[in-house]
Amino acid sequence: MNVSLSHMKRKLKGLALISAVGVISALGVASVHAQEQGDTLDAILNYRQYTPLFSSAGQPSREQFPLLKEQGYERVIYIAFNNGRTAIPDEDQIVKDLGMDYLHIPVDFNNPTVRDFNAFADAMQREPNSKTILHCQVNARATAFSLLYRVVYQGVPLAQAKADMNTVWQPNEVWRDFIFDVLAEHNISNECAECDWTPPARDQ
Repeated sequence: MNVSLSHMKRKLKGLALISAVGVISALGVASVHAQEQGDTLDAILNYRQYTPLFSSAGQPSREQFPLLKEQGYERVIYIAFNNGRTAIPDEDQIVKDLGMDYLHIPVDFNNPTVRDFNAFADAMQREPNSKTILHCQVNARATAFSLLYRVVYQGVPLAQAKADMNTVWQPNEVWRDFIFDVLAEHNISNECAECDWTPPARDQ
């Protein structure tokens, strides 16, 4: 009888150990799966946060829009075209269904205009306390608009805004001239000892 009871205890301990290992393994797999799914804002392509209320990024995935909502974003502004390689054609519906505001300002990468920027800036100024993410395809257009908005409307030094832009890309000649044009519209000099405005050898 004692032998049988001892055997049963050992068997139960073994089952408990197997069960515990199984739970730990499952948790590990779940953690890896969550990381693969990109469960943080930093997983969004070229995500950059400038203030608690304003960020820019490349194209978020369908699965990342709910994350933006969870993190308190109230507005999504998209400044590329709907037929882009990574664009989501029904992004407007996705965003609205999540209860966020959506604004689309299609900006031609080869011909950005002051009017494009003004449309964006006007929307930002109308609701300055709305937590906003500005995005395009890779955060090239968006970092340029972000630089300008921060310098013109938020008083950020040009050197600081340019350094932040440089973490994503160096503007080509078209975008450099566009930035200069917008700054000139607001009587802001593009002169900056720390700023290198030399266009890259080839468009990025």
